[in-house]
Amino acid sequence: MKQPTPKALGYRMPAEWEPQEAVWLSWPHNELTWPAGMLAEVERSYIEIIRALHTGQKIKLLVKDSESEARIVDVLGRAGVAVRQVLFLRIATEDSWIRDYGPTFVTHRHSGQLAMVKWIFNAWGNKYDDLLADNSVPYEMNRTVDLPIFEPGIVLEGGSIEVNGKGAVLTTEQCLLNTNRNPHLSRSEIEDYLKEYLNVREVLWLNAGIAGDDTDGHIDDIARFVNEETVVCAVEEDPSDENYEILKGNHDRLQSFGINVIPLPMPGYVGTHDGRLPASYANFYIGNDTVVVPIFGHRNDQRALDIIQCCFPKHRVVGVHATAMVHGLGTIHCCSQQQPPC
Repeated sequence: MKQPTPKALGYRMPAEWEPQEAVWLSWPHNELTWPAGMLAEVERSYIEIIRALHTGQKIKLLVKDSESEARIVDVLGRAGVAVRQVLFLRIATEDSWIRDYGPTFVTHRHSGQLAMVKWIFNAWGNKYDDLLADNSVPYEMNRTVDLPIFEPGIVLEGGSIEVNGKGAVLTTEQCLLNTNRNPHLSRSEIEDYLKEYLNVREVLWLNAGIAGDDTDGHIDDIARFVNEETVVCAVEEDPSDENYEILKGNHDRLQSFGINVIPLPMPGYVGTHDGRLPASYANFYIGNDTVVVPIFGHRNDQRALDIIQCCFPKHRVVGVHATAMVHGLGTIHCCSQQQPPC
């Protein structure tokens, strides 16, 4: 931490429900992530996400080339999207998980100046060599916004942190203490980085994430702040389910922090003969006027939408079918990144 940190200069990471100028997305194209014709269904989910969010903020959409851009302009227009709300950026990506390889945006407490924190992306503990190139995407993004850049020099993904905008960050031990991220750093040293680069006072550690999650327990599948003092927490109601004990432990630990905890049901088993997929309603995105929630054709879909609607009474809550998307081991929050106003 040789150069001044965001905290030292008066920056902080806002909560997701604070005002946004834009949401960044990367159009899906990787047929290894979504094989066997699933990509077309994932594209339909993206169209629904953009249609839901574009009424409240700009959409900054990464596309691979001019041919792709022309096709996407056409499909969005036919879906009723006001394409003037979409800024197309021709930036090459390997995959769509911009929450994890993209920057964390921070704002200055007094001037409102926007900056970005550029973490190191190592493809979730060097699991996917072909995706390591996405580590450079934030630099390309910054060519379009020209912001001050802070570089902590540690491995971290955006899906592993959840802030309330008032000094607290939620994360998991399974992810941030994993030896495949920053084996040279102790728990207290990692806390120091979070405090300095997000400008938080306390780090609230949960244990682990859900089954099927290749990110080693990202927080955005299990617990999300919905206001400064309240968290929705994924809970599994079936005691025989493999997620039951771990989610119960996370729920109990959240309560021990003195936070208001609202249980959010799980969508049951989503997967194939190859194994379970990390399907969770907690992977929602909070826009300026709309909350977009992944749904999976399960009986708990409507319950989850109703609970989230109660948490955001001034927002429209929209469910987007994400069963194909979760075959890529992520859904709506994983594929999006909020940008506060400049």
